[in-house]
Amino acid sequence: MIGFVLSALLLVRRPAAPASDPSAELVARALTGDRRAFDELYRAHVAAAHRLLARLVGPAADVEDLLQHVFLEAFRSLAKFRGESAFSTWLHRIVVHVAYRHIRRQRLMHWEEISDDLRAPGASPEQAARDHQELTRALDYLSALKPKKRIAYVLRVVEGLSLDEIGSLVGANAAAVGQRVKHAQRELTAMVERDRHRQPSEMS
Repeated sequence: MIGFVLSALLLVRRPAAPASDPSAELVARALTGDRRAFDELYRAHVAAAHRLLARLVGPAADVEDLLQHVFLEAFRSLAKFRGESAFSTWLHRIVVHVAYRHIRRQRLMHWEEISDDLRAPGASPEQAARDHQELTRALDYLSALKPKKRIAYVLRVVEGLSLDEIGSLVGANAAAVGQRVKHAQRELTAMVERDRHRQPSEMS
């Protein structure tokens, strides 16, 4: 069914989250106006934010610009951070909002280049070529989903977040998130089946 979509998107899983928030002290310093502390926050979280952005919006040419928007918004909104969640969770909420706005503007895209964040590490050239083909196809399917469904699906299936965690990021309850994931999977299955019937030799 959609097994190859999942295998393509799961080439790289997110690293496990730490038990405590190591950024709390940096956030406290940044809130006093310490710019170096915010620079340290940027260095500590930029790779994870970039990885999540690339998975949500695909390997768009302007991922770097979107990343700058994320941290600019974080810098401007830092005073609103209350420490009720980890800084990384708060930052990922901004990533999701930036990605959502971008996807709404540019839903129809064809992925010409695959970001390094979406490649499997240590793959042979032959395997990398096969991964590239499957990942390109998977991203094309994802681009056909409506933004809310696409974001919920990626956060649940690729990032491995719980429905409650996703709900806190997108501002919806767990039941609504679950429905979005369910509908996204149903639509992806229909697209894969449709293409399999159209081009059985290509999809085999």
